[in-house]
Amino acid sequence: MTEWHVRYNRRGVMIYWHMERQATCIYSQLKRCSSSEVTAMIEGVLRHCMDVTVERRYVDSHGQSEVAFAFCHLLGFDLAPRLKAIARQKLYLSEAGLREELGNLTAILTRTIDWELIERQYDEMIKYAAALRHRTADPETILRRFAGSAVQHPTYIAPSELGKVIKTVFLCWYIGSEELRREINAGLNEVENWNGAISFIFLGKGGEIASNRLEDQEISVLTLHLVQNCLVYVNTLMLQRVLVEPAWLSRLTAEDHRGLTPVIHTHINPYGRLIADLNRRIDFEQRRAA
Repeated sequence: MTEWHVRYNRRGVMIYWHMERQATCIYSQLKRCSSSEVTAMIEGVLRHCMDVTVERRYVDSHGQSEVAFAFCHLLGFDLAPRLKAIARQKLYLSEAGLREELGNLTAILTRTIDWELIERQYDEMIKYAAALRHRTADPETILRRFAGSAVQHPTYIAPSELGKVIKTVFLCWYIGSEELRREINAGLNEVENWNGAISFIFLGKGGEIASNRLEDQEISVLTLHLVQNCLVYVNTLMLQRVLVEPAWLSRLTAEDHRGLTPVIHTHINPYGRLIADLNRRIDFEQRRAA
């Protein structure tokens, strides 16, 4: 599965983590570097092993697209990306007459939405969304059909058109709400904290997955997933024990509480503890005779 990753400028595999707001990893995937992060995002939302319903999914720019906006809407949850190139985004018009009314926004306005195309192909889009929801088809297999730049079939163009609608609504909300921008940034910071703990925990063999066997690679990722969740669990219990003390409650401010995270690891000794007893010598002769 090893491929060259253009963003990190080295060879490897991609591990896609799905984090809950309280820093617990609910799903992990071992993917090729060329695999779509959009399909990985949708697969994790549909196949996580929790009883909760995902209402909003935070992603970086690489985890969003117009097709992703469409299918997230059809599947019943909001896609909330942190857009890197926000200045180059365009707003689509619901009707042609709005262009004159929004004169100050002319520079970022583009064409009118083709509502007739969305209406004609709506049933087909629902069929694909139902196939994703009920796991009768692999997300990467389905979404690959809609990602090609040379796609001309109306059924494959329609989700992109619907995605333009949903993305335009999101952009208006994103630009106008500082609270939403802070919420998205806070959600993605949990993932960054998680990534910071990976190199600390996964220290064997220089933090590299040395095996070429897919089964061994998946075991390594799942083991890392388990160890990190154990770290989160133990840290949560330790933080709860400290925070119930009146002395700490009176000292901590709202900013201090906001900075607390169960992914801290500076207090962990990953190498174990070796205690030397200088008053005792190893009996090599006895061991050799045995």
